[in-house]
Amino acid sequence: MICLFVAAAALIAFWRVNQCDFINYDDPSYVIENVHVQNGITIESIRWAFTTGYASNWHPVTWMSHMLDVQLFGLKPQWHHLTNLLFHIVNTLLLFFVFHRMTKAPWKSAFVVALFALHPLHVESVAWVSERKDVLSTFFWMLAMGAYVHYVEHRTEDGRQKTEDGRQKTDILGFPSSVFRYSAVLIFFGLGLMAKPMLVTFPFVLLLLDYWPLQRFEPKKSAREISTEASRQRAQSPGNKKKGESAKMRTGQGILKEEKPAAQNFQWASIRPLIWEKMPLFAMAALSSIVTFVVQQKGGAVKSIEAFPPGVRIANACVSYIVYIGKTIWPINLAVFYPHPGSLPLWQPLGAVLLLIAVTVSVIRTAKKLPCLIVGWLWFAGTLVPVIGIVQVGRQAMADRYTYIPLIGLFVMAAWGIPELLKKWRPNRFPTLRKEALFAASGLVLLSLLIVTWTQAGYWRNNIALYDHSLKAAGLSDIILCNRGNAYGEIGNHEQAISDFDRAIQINPDYANAYHDRGVVYGKLGDRGQAISDFDRAVEINPKYAAAYNNRGAVYDILGKKRQAIQDFNKAIEMNPEYAEAYYNRGAAYGELGEQRQAISDYDRAIEINPKFAEVYINRGAAYRELGDRRQAISDFDRAIEINPDYAKAYFNRGVVHYELGDQRQAISDYDRVIEINPDYAKAYFNRGIAYGKLGYGGKAIEDLKRAAKFDSEEAKKLLRIRGIDW
Repeated sequence: MICLFVAAAALIAFWRVNQCDFINYDDPSYVIENVHVQNGITIESIRWAFTTGYASNWHPVTWMSHMLDVQLFGLKPQWHHLTNLLFHIVNTLLLFFVFHRMTKAPWKSAFVVALFALHPLHVESVAWVSERKDVLSTFFWMLAMGAYVHYVEHRTEDGRQKTEDGRQKTDILGFPSSVFRYSAVLIFFGLGLMAKPMLVTFPFVLLLLDYWPLQRFEPKKSAREISTEASRQRAQSPGNKKKGESAKMRTGQGILKEEKPAAQNFQWASIRPLIWEKMPLFAMAALSSIVTFVVQQKGGAVKSIEAFPPGVRIANACVSYIVYIGKTIWPINLAVFYPHPGSLPLWQPLGAVLLLIAVTVSVIRTAKKLPCLIVGWLWFAGTLVPVIGIVQVGRQAMADRYTYIPLIGLFVMAAWGIPELLKKWRPNRFPTLRKEALFAASGLVLLSLLIVTWTQAGYWRNNIALYDHSLKAAGLSDIILCNRGNAYGEIGNHEQAISDFDRAIQINPDYANAYHDRGVVYGKLGDRGQAISDFDRAVEINPKYAAAYNNRGAVYDILGKKRQAIQDFNKAIEMNPEYAEAYYNRGAAYGELGEQRQAISDYDRAIEINPKFAEVYINRGAAYRELGDRRQAISDFDRAIEINPDYAKAYFNRGVVHYELGDQRQAISDYDRVIEINPDYAKAYFNRGIAYGKLGYGGKAIEDLKRAAKFDSEEAKKLLRIRGIDW
């Protein structure tokens, strides 16, 4: 019943993601413009996933997850969002099963998972397709944690059996059973790291769980110690105590005195084996950290010391901890991007440090009585370390998505700590009322979170709604303004787009993306001089900006400066050897210069990178036609139509080649399809009219020529005038 309730509540809270579109923030590079992802699950795409550092990350399992989605659902955003939601619900259920198994406290475990399922800070991880890595990596985290609990439970049982009969339980291959149970932990942890490297803190969390609730820090007692302790307890019971006798008991071997255990020896004797046990996990985490740092630094995601000095990073990290706690308790003003504030007033980081120290000291002092508090606090503080900003990746101060796993620690503190604190509230009076009040308050909190999450998820329905809310919630940001400008440009509101780019440049005069994106809009408006000026500024700021070179080359190509355009395409390809569009554009420029062999070579490379690039097949087919290889041209047009069955230009070009080969009926069939797709295609009417004339259908030919003339076909008008026919 608990699982059904929590799953249903999560489904209701997040259901609006079903109506959300892709957004232009990371989704293009992760899914909608990623040719490797769009090819689905293939040997080549899997190889790419494991060898690429694209998007400044190495997470092959995440890439393959997106590939599978595209293969199953295409580019329909609804299903990509629902996959994220499904992972979130499964993560919630796994979290319940694991905590219930460890603590044997179903209602407290239920409260933890209900908070996890419904908290608005998790909307970003669920509603953002590109954050599949959050929910996917957490799925493997939960599986690894469950496998670890299973390993611990059976390791204890195996140890008892070995103590009793002297035998070690083995599997069918003769290995100790615990080895294979531990292997499951390693496998799931490895998959999680390959989904998102933020999981590097997992071994530390297992040590926390060893302390509580698994209680593995306590020393194992031998049979003799257990028997002695039982005898002592019987001797100290009121019925067995003799007058004047203290904590002593008489045995057949003499008097056994009560001794106090040495606390320091107890700690090291208990902890050392637990640390050694996790060394393979620590090694995997270290390797993942090195790979991630190298990939992100190579991709330019890691910001330099000059951009964010160490003092600024540490100050922001301390303040971010407090802000995360505040947004957990009172989740308002949640945004997709929080601009980095740079230097902060001294009182903010100082106050944050004092508050963090106060909380840490408090939970340490109550560790023996309430171990849940120190475990929850260290879970929260520790799992945030990789993303708290000491190693600055990106320009954000913090991010909601970073809290997906860390908040579990705060939820544990609330679920176990609040009931213990309430026990001090008139403990001998109204105990039933206290429980009812706690239940009612919990229900009210969860209902409030559900409503806020439902509202927050609605902001992700499209780009403009998301960025409008982000600007209101977190203030002006050059990145968000630029993204919104692109969104306005996509819907044809070029004036508003340019306004957003202008404001982004005003905030950050060295923001290359804003110049580039504004140049694209000016190019669409026909202001090619301003477009080139913006592209010039973009490459001046970022000399490795491949898209800026490519788009500047495209403008030069339109202006007839073919050789200058080719130079820019060369530069774009040099910056990004996998840039299919740059090869396509360079091929088109060579083709217009009459260098068809070089054009075909570029088209071949573009197709090799992106086999579903329909426009390339059209141009390569045209190049083969120019070289007289009409059969190969038809093959390319066929492939373009296979990729896009509604591609009018492909049918038109194929019709032209069929006409040249003397197959007038097939040419007419292709022109029919062109006109069906685009009834205003004047050239198709004209060519079909000529084909009808070749076959002797004069009436149909004249009718098509008249239609072409009405669509301003000068060729059709000329033929009709020669025949003295009015249109």
